Amino acid sequence: MMIRRNRILRQSPAIRAMVAETILRPEHFIAPLFVIEGSNKKEEISSMPGYYRYTLDLLKTEVKELWDLGIKSVLLFIKCEDHLKDNKGTEALNPNGLMQRAIKTVKDAVPAMVVMTDVALDPFSSYGHDGIVEGEEIVNDATVEVLAAMSVSHAEAGADIVAPSDMMDGRILAIREALEENNFTKTGIMAYSAKYASCFYGPFRDALDSAPGFGDKKTYQMDYANAREAIKETLMDIDEGADIVMVKPAMAYLDIMRLIKDSVTVPVSAYHVSGEYAMIKAAAKMGWLNEEKAVLESLTSIRRAGADLIATYFAKDAVKLLG
Repeated sequence: MMIRRNRILRQSPAIRAMVAETILRPEHFIAPLFVIEGSNKKEEISSMPGYYRYTLDLLKTEVKELWDLGIKSVLLFIKCEDHLKDNKGTEALNPNGLMQRAIKTVKDAVPAMVVMTDVALDPFSSYGHDGIVEGEEIVNDATVEVLAAMSVSHAEAGADIVAPSDMMDGRILAIREALEENNFTKTGIMAYSAKYASCFYGPFRDALDSAPGFGDKKTYQMDYANAREAIKETLMDIDEGADIVMVKPAMAYLDIMRLIKDSVTVPVSAYHVSGEYAMIKAAAKMGWLNEEKAVLESLTSIRRAGADLIATYFAKDAVKLLG
């Protein structure tokens, strides 16, 4: 005679919901937003079907819709025009630059929205790299100086949290010190602490026209063969002042997420990246899987692995599916 029947707790939707270990809520999602110059333009990204770049006037509308759905945070990226790109990140520090105006636009539209901003030089670089280039080397320390100044510029515009995605050594400490020195003591840092050199970023680079002009990013982004290194990088970022740490990409790195979650006491975020989005979209278009089920299963797996927050292009869709 059986005394334990595990299926008892699986027999109805109500029971399964009652004992579910992992919960998805709108507050868990960060919505990435791509911003372009101009007016009344909403451009679909060809490699990311159903995802768009917005001009500032339409950004307002999108942000209000996200807030009404229960999404409390956005992560801003801008598409810098080619004539403004150089090897110094000059436009990144422009107080009237597109990023700075985008921050103000979101805050004007929804003052309570948590505004996170991408801090890296690749959108502004004539080389498409995350740092200043000398010869064919991406130099660390000169880049860090610009990243710190960039973070202060974002804070001045109203950003709640800056999100350095560059993977330069020592940039979290430099950013924290710069924010403190300029009295931005309430501005947070979400560090891309374990950002891997991944092939899954391809569609994102289409979205911002930021593919590297030479070589790759393997001298500063992490080797996907390594796990212990992720813990080292993350603990260093926390020691330097990071408030939230991130693993990027998400689905191919669930083991890394769990390792980090078990090693730290700060919130852990994950970036469900453009290639992961595009794969689901493409497979669904071919009829090979159910998109809605794949979205919820994927995001739940990321939460289950340890993510407190998930930056995902499916944020809006997921909230609607969750009802």
